[in-house]
Amino acid sequence: MSDQPSEAEINERANEKARKRKAARDKMLANKTVEKGLLIVHTGKGKGKSTAAFGLAVRALGNGMKVGVVQYVKGKWETGERQVLEAFPDQVEIRTMGEGFTWDTQDRARDIRAAQAAWQASKEMIEACRGENPKYDMVVLDELNIVLRYDYLPRDEIIEVLKNRPQGLHIVVTGRNAKDELIEIADLVTEMTLVKHPFREQNVKAQKGIEF
Repeated sequence: MSDQPSEAEINERANEKARKRKAARDKMLANKTVEKGLLIVHTGKGKGKSTAAFGLAVRALGNGMKVGVVQYVKGKWETGERQVLEAFPDQVEIRTMGEGFTWDTQDRARDIRAAQAAWQASKEMIEACRGENPKYDMVVLDELNIVLRYDYLPRDEIIEVLKNRPQGLHIVVTGRNAKDELIEIADLVTEMTLVKHPFREQNVKAQKGIEF
């Protein structure tokens, strides 16, 4: 006789483990009763920070939610995600406030003015979510971390506004080099890690549908 377990025995052991995992998960979920708007930060050197944020925006649209977007840097870029979101004008408002990357403009004063205008638009969106009829369920502040990195905006003010956001509002902040103060007050922080990129490794230029 073989000492190896039969396929039926293997299946039963696997099913028993699955039952135990489900029971443990159900017990854990029973304690998760808090419902609130989240402050979400996507940072790190890896690709996908804004892409993930716009993925959340699309998910929100699919759930009938309304989304506001402020783009701090990529205002000059014609991106695929922007065209998708603009197809839902009843649910999405996009403010493209950036002038391009700092190394493109080479004009610090203009960059600061653009960042200040974008922050004003961001505050207006956030304030529009107070009261019984909030205008948005989610606000995406795309590349806010970039202008914070260069100290173009008052960091303390931004932290205060984000900390005191309307209770039910989700805010997503993207960009590498997130400030420690922002990470501290965030509910969910994801760091994208660069492992390999064709731009660096193979001199492959930005590809439509992938980078923009």
